Amino acid sequence: MSDELLVRIENHVAVITINRPDSYNAINTYLLDELPKAFQAVAENADVGCVVVTGAGKAFCSGGDVAEQVAVADGSAKSSEELMDDLRRAIEGARWLHEMPKPTIAMVNGVAAGAGMTMALACDMRIAGKKARMTTAFAKVGFSGDYGGHYFLPRLVGTAKARELYFTSEILDSAQMESLGLANRVVPDEDLEKVTMELATQLGNGPRVAWRYMKQNMKVGETGSLSDVLDSECAGIRRCRETEDHKEAARAFMEKRSPVFKGR
Repeated sequence: MSDELLVRIENHVAVITINRPDSYNAINTYLLDELPKAFQAVAENADVGCVVVTGAGKAFCSGGDVAEQVAVADGSAKSSEELMDDLRRAIEGARWLHEMPKPTIAMVNGVAAGAGMTMALACDMRIAGKKARMTTAFAKVGFSGDYGGHYFLPRLVGTAKARELYFTSEILDSAQMESLGLANRVVPDEDLEKVTMELATQLGNGPRVAWRYMKQNMKVGETGSLSDVLDSECAGIRRCRETEDHKEAARAFMEKRSPVFKGR
């Protein structure tokens, strides 16, 4: 793995950092290929209970490296369909972030634009510093948008506001992000890593089987009926009752102490 993408795992938390600070962490062809692989790897790592995504330096991610992508497309002998298939594989990362069976957190430390914004929206939660900014940005470069933004943004802000943000590429400051529900929390920039990692560590050391079924229930709730959700909840509760973590939590409750979860 190149040093343009850094992955570290400690205390059951995986931190994935886009490390191209000189380009404000723009996504080049290497990252298009490697980000989905990194997300899949941590999703399938049983020792990981929570995943944090962030960018190095002063930006979260400024979106696609447009100049490089245009050059690659212009020099490619591939058909439009083949190029579309390549892009579809690349933006599979959105699905991994949204559906992996563990909590995902975007630590938004600066600008999140284009695919950078939609990557953050694909995560379960977003913790932002006061200097954070978000913009869809796609209209400014004549793109229609990718990385699942047309799925995530309307669910967070409503369809009319989502259309406005796509059509205008308005730049949102951290206060607007929080008021629209795009940021779960906005904290002082100097506290961003501390606050994010405290939450990530709490989740990473939590009942990982329960996290899996909570996310499954949420997924069913996005498209299913109430009956579908109730069935999913019943299946999840039945499985969680069998876990060591549930039995440990029940004992801890009776003994008036904090449970020690093992993710089993």
